Amino acid sequence: MALSIRIGVSAMDFESVHGWLSATYWSPGISRETVERAASGSSMVIGAFEDDRQVGYCRVVSDRATFAWVCDVFVAETHRGQGVARMMVGKALADPEHQGLRRWLLATKDAHGVYAELGFLSLTNPERWMIYRPT
Repeated sequence: MALSIRIGVSAMDFESVHGWLSATYWSPGISRETVERAASGSSMVIGAFEDDRQVGYCRVVSDRATFAWVCDVFVAETHRGQGVARMMVGKALADPEHQGLRRWLLATKDAHGVYAELGFLSLTNPERWMIYRPT
């Protein structure tokens, strides 16, 4: 498998990305317009490609000074278990514009082992975190 990593909104295949994300547990039914708007407002979007076919997607939301949130990490089923997510998130962690941050966060339902290999840990004080969901 010869994969390449591409960075930037213009490099992404949003037909594929939208299809993936709209079927996930974290954003079921999300509109393509919302997927593209989220990518445009992110500090970094990363795609994994096999030849010209996109097989993975990841985005980073950050102020590039103190905090980053890794989100929407998705790997096509045909490429899972091959280190694609680790490769994309590793690229984000190494990005020069995202160095010196105090913390990186991500949430996952079932891929803790993937991210632990990159240094992510469970929250030490989850009781401090809150969520707001407008109705």
